[in-house]
Amino acid sequence: MASDAILERLKLLHPKLIDLSLERIVRLLAALGNPERSLPPVIHVAGTNGKGSTCAYLRAMLEAAGHRVHMYTSPHLVRFHERIRIATGPGQSSFITEAELSRTLEDCERANGGLPITFFEITTAAAFLAFARHPADAIVLEVGLGGLLDATNVLDAPARCVITPVSIDHVNFLGPHLPGIAREKAGILKRGVTAAIAPQVPEALAVIEARAAAVGAPLLLWERDWSARASGERLTVTVGTAHYDLPLPALPGRHQFLNAGLTVAALHGFTPRVPTPALARGLREVDWPARMQRLAGGHLAAQLPATADLWLDGGHNPGAAEVIADMLRGWAATDGRPAFLVCGMLETKDAGGFFAPLAGLVQQAFTLTIPGQDASLTGAQVAAAANTAGVRAQAITGLAAALTAAAGAAGCKPARVLVCGSLYLAGHVLEADGRPPV
Repeated sequence: MASDAILERLKLLHPKLIDLSLERIVRLLAALGNPERSLPPVIHVAGTNGKGSTCAYLRAMLEAAGHRVHMYTSPHLVRFHERIRIATGPGQSSFITEAELSRTLEDCERANGGLPITFFEITTAAAFLAFARHPADAIVLEVGLGGLLDATNVLDAPARCVITPVSIDHVNFLGPHLPGIAREKAGILKRGVTAAIAPQVPEALAVIEARAAAVGAPLLLWERDWSARASGERLTVTVGTAHYDLPLPALPGRHQFLNAGLTVAALHGFTPRVPTPALARGLREVDWPARMQRLAGGHLAAQLPATADLWLDGGHNPGAAEVIADMLRGWAATDGRPAFLVCGMLETKDAGGFFAPLAGLVQQAFTLTIPGQDASLTGAQVAAAANTAGVRAQAITGLAAALTAAAGAAGCKPARVLVCGSLYLAGHVLEADGRPPV
């Protein structure tokens, strides 16, 4: 595709993949005529875990209300086009077309004039340019990394801000300490812009509240201003004095109750309005690949015994591992089936911290080098980290061999095999299984 060649050129414009700053994208947006100033209401989403799911709920609920919604997320799983979703009509959207992506990237490349700019910065500018060229009622905008100096944080006045749970991740860029990371995330808060805040550990919450007070941003806090409780097949979300009786979300896992509740809190009082029936429909119809996604009926699942289920999750940090551990405990309590992991991780991730919450919950892990990723840890390195953390692990070459090894370990007994550790590995799995996101 033509866009592939353009994207490869854009990667050469800066010596670093990540160099947090707003100066370069501000310059480029000015050269493009500041398309970010001609956008419909924007919901800006930051945090460590749950950002993608929260964005998926926001889009699903807004579209269920018949609104036209653009969305920008990262990274992509299979094709870059997944990052930019364009509204195509009331309640409808699709990934940016190849023709428009190529044209928009070329426009940004031309306006940039060969000056240094990171890949994420210039592609974020391309998203803003594409959004400005199509009418919409709202935009769901996910932060790439951090918040304060993230390229998406050039908006002076989003309509809403959202901060999902904050935990340790991207320590090479955000630092190793939670208050510092929370300070970066809270950098998206703006004066007079209401922000819905997910449950946070105390040291992160203190930083977020301090930043909000400093800039004058009203907060909707968990258990003070909003709550979400599941009972049976219903989810009750309370925001202030309003009570929403809703179905459980389609995305699996108890952590999704809070992600869904956070989304409802963010949309409470939002314009354009999202009535309760649309909130409910969005919860029932939401789809977000590689987040505790069961891969049934494909040829990868066929490599396992008929008694084994294949699951996929892109979680890659200790916070995500806590969520996976909760799922594993729930499964074990339900039917006692053993769990096996197929895992690959990037060298920028805390592999030991990822495996620590999984000790005692996993029968065995089979680790691999992520295909096509220069920044991947080797399978041996991931296995060493897992073994040190108390998860018995063996390095395997390639996805097919790892699944074969997991099948052999599971035998004919009912079991679950979960592929996890990286969104890049998840994308490789979806492509290998012929399941491109839609």
